Amino acid sequence: MQTIGIIAKQADQRAMDAACELTTWLQQQDLDVFVADSLAKCTDVPAKALSEIASHVELMVVLGGDGTLLQTGRCFVDSNVPILGINLGRLGFLTDTPLSNMFDVMKDVLAGQFKVKKHFALQVDVCRGEQNISTGIAMNDVVLQRNDHPRMIEFEMYARKQLVFRLRADGLVLATPAGSTAYALSAGGAIIHPEIEAISVVPICPHTVSNRPIILPAYDEIQLNLIDSPAPAALNLDGQVHSTLNVGDTVSVKRAGFIHLVYLEHWHYFDVLRNKLGWAGQQ
Repeated sequence: MQTIGIIAKQADQRAMDAACELTTWLQQQDLDVFVADSLAKCTDVPAKALSEIASHVELMVVLGGDGTLLQTGRCFVDSNVPILGINLGRLGFLTDTPLSNMFDVMKDVLAGQFKVKKHFALQVDVCRGEQNISTGIAMNDVVLQRNDHPRMIEFEMYARKQLVFRLRADGLVLATPAGSTAYALSAGGAIIHPEIEAISVVPICPHTVSNRPIILPAYDEIQLNLIDSPAPAALNLDGQVHSTLNVGDTVSVKRAGFIHLVYLEHWHYFDVLRNKLGWAGQQ
């Protein structure tokens, strides 16, 4: 690897300082560094918009929490550029490397001592009548939910063009395996191993309590139709990209491309679950 990209969580001085330290260290290794434009003021290396960096680098380093990694991952779908997450957030399922180990981990990665795991993303298209009003990418989850009103919304869900259910609820989570440990887990969904290509469908506080989470193959295309809502409902991608929905709007969700994440060779998914979720077990 000769070219490295760096992004840090904005408005987090600790992340910004760490990014500048890492930039200097990489330059001392005679490597070429590109930084996201949010870091332009703290370093003199080339700064580019995040959406442009993927075509210039062989490794992307993200300093922040899972939110910063999700923001980055959406811009790196199908780029084949591996992403290394340095955790400065809270839980850090995706950004697994602690800041204190940053330089040791970078040495291992630059020496080729790492493995890459693929995580598929979801493409989301929203139609109002015959018009496509928005398109987006989600790495973790797509959430349909009531917005700023207290009453439930009503919607239909189709898979393979067949009706799955018509439901009154606070909303619905469609999660990738990467997102199965996020909002979907809090709403009662199952944890899906990242090597399983599936979409978790998790109702949020359904009016009919017999509506339970289900898991669909990732190749199924899912359609949501908003049937009733006392006010505009909300559609959220990874909790970061927000839009409003009107009654009659349709949301189509299908598998998109892959994001490639870097892990050290000794990394194991079950270790992550035990450590992050506080499960008991022998180490």
